[in-house]
Amino acid sequence: MTAQPRSRPRVGHIQFLNCLPLYWGLARTGSLLDLTLTKDTPERLSEQLVNGDLDIAPVTLVEFLRNADDLVALPDIAVGCDGAVMSCEIVSRVPLEKLDGARVALGSTSRTSVRLAQLLLAERYGVQPDYYTCPPDLARMMQEADAAVVIGDLGLRAYLRALPEPGLQVHDLGQLWKDWTGLPFVFAIWATRRDYLEREPALVREVHEAFLASRDLSLEEVAKVAEQASRWEPFEARVLERYFTTLDFRLGDEQLAGIAEFARRTGGTTGYPPDARVELLRPQGTPQAHWTRP
Repeated sequence: MTAQPRSRPRVGHIQFLNCLPLYWGLARTGSLLDLTLTKDTPERLSEQLVNGDLDIAPVTLVEFLRNADDLVALPDIAVGCDGAVMSCEIVSRVPLEKLDGARVALGSTSRTSVRLAQLLLAERYGVQPDYYTCPPDLARMMQEADAAVVIGDLGLRAYLRALPEPGLQVHDLGQLWKDWTGLPFVFAIWATRRDYLEREPALVREVHEAFLASRDLSLEEVAKVAEQASRWEPFEARVLERYFTTLDFRLGDEQLAGIAEFARRTGGTTGYPPDARVELLRPQGTPQAHWTRP
C-alpha cells in the first residue's frame, strides 16, 4: 500500500528585510524544502493565519491579542526591539507635541506600529491628530500630511534620512517606547492556529525548531547574510548588518512584560482586554498559558 503524503505546513513569511535573518538559515539547514511559504505584508499574513489560510505565521501583536483564543505563540521567536528598531518611524515636519489636530498619514501595512504611534502621541505627547490611512509612499504621504507613520524597508530608509524633503524629523517608535516605559517592544509574534496544533503537534514543534536554528545560524553569520542581501536591496551591507543586530528576535520574560504593558495601555480601545493573554507552546506541543499581566 502506498503511504499518503503528508501536507507541508503552510507558513507565512514577512516580505520586509526585518525577517530575513529568520528565513535565511532555512535554506542552509534544508528546512525550506519542508515548508510551503507565503510571502506578504504583516497585515495580510495576520489575516491569512486568523482565517485559516496559513498554519503557522508571524502575526502582528495587535492581531495576536485580538485572536488570542485561537492562536498559540511559539516561544523565543519574534520581531521586536529593545530601544531603536530602525524601521518603524514617525516622520514629521514639526515636533510631535505640536501635532494636535494635524493630519497624520498611517501606512497601511501594520496595525501594531500604527497603534503604537497613536498610543505614544496620545499619552506621551498629549496630542490627538487627524489620522487617515493610505498606501505607504512617504513622498505622497508628506504632500498631504504633517506627519506619517512608516514601517519596514520604507521606515528603514527614513531612519537613514533618505527623505523626500529637507527638514523632516524622524522619530523611532521603538526608542520612543523604550524611553517611555523602559521595556522592549514586540511587533510580531510567530504563532500557530490552535486547531492546527491539535492536529499536527509534531509538525509545529519541527517548524519552531527550524526557525530557531535558522535565526541562530543567521546571526552567527550575520555579515554574510548582510552582504548577500545588499546585492539585491538598496542598502549597503554594513547598514544591513547593523539593522539585523539591532532587531530583537527573542520572546522571553522581558518581551512578554513589554507586551503586557502595551495590552494594559491599549486593550480597552483596540479589541482585546487589558489583561489579554499570550499562550506559549510547550516543548511537547501542548499550550501553556502565560498571562501578559504580571
